[in-house]
Amino acid sequence: MTPSTPTVAVIGAGTMGHGIAYVSALAGCRVCMTDANPEQLARGVGQIARAFEKAIEKGKCTAAQRDAALVRLTAAPTAEECAGDATIVIEAIPERLDLKQRLFASLERVVPADALLASNTSSLSITQIARPLSAPERVLGMHFFNPVPVMKLLEIVRGNATDDGAVARARAFAALVGKQAIVVLDTPGFATSRLGVVLGLEAIRMLEQGVASAADIDRAMELGYNHPMGPLRLTDVVGLDVRLAIAEHLHDTLHDDTYRPPQLLRDKVARGELGKKSGQGFHTWETEP
Repeated sequence: MTPSTPTVAVIGAGTMGHGIAYVSALAGCRVCMTDANPEQLARGVGQIARAFEKAIEKGKCTAAQRDAALVRLTAAPTAEECAGDATIVIEAIPERLDLKQRLFASLERVVPADALLASNTSSLSITQIARPLSAPERVLGMHFFNPVPVMKLLEIVRGNATDDGAVARARAFAALVGKQAIVVLDTPGFATSRLGVVLGLEAIRMLEQGVASAADIDRAMELGYNHPMGPLRLTDVVGLDVRLAIAEHLHDTLHDDTYRPPQLLRDKVARGELGKKSGQGFHTWETEP
């Protein structure tokens, strides 16, 4: 690890959090991960270990790289302990503005003065997340995509107060962890969620109306438009609960019925059919241990 290599704190050990921790450790960063749920933290650490085993099997990582990365990876019981010496903090906690504001307000008091505070939010306002802080210029969005080790895009979201230096450091971090960065302004849904949610919700409406099966709707976009994954399968991977929360936020902020969640989506979330993580969404999945 060189002196310029970031020290990364990842807050939240769920699907996105442990993926971010994995790519950061593999890239040479010292990484600490935490979660409010100790059981989720333990699962996240285990999922990182399994991700390295899969990478070795596929020839994308050597055993030596895995061993070195796992030495750089630690876990901590609290966000404050995890982020105390971090130069980049990335939160991947639930999509609630109040939770993110409170987290960054508490971390601002313990992290180094020049540490970046980054949110993995896919739709919430970075400007609003940063509003309670005394140094909002170091807050920005780093929106990763699922699965983090595979997806190449990192959407950097610039809040109203975010300074040029923070954006430059985020770009450098993106390159370090093997991602291609785009920079977008802080508007509802940014670029990716605003576009992706439209396609996903329309696919759900088509399924709701009996236009075609889930498999055939997905196949239409995969074969007809060369999408690597159909919109319903992608919704399963993202999480139906996550997609519902994003759609509700965009509907509330943009006042456009294009983003009104279909009843089928609401019903599936109410039944606990959340997609890949629960084993059932628009498709059936094998659940991870």
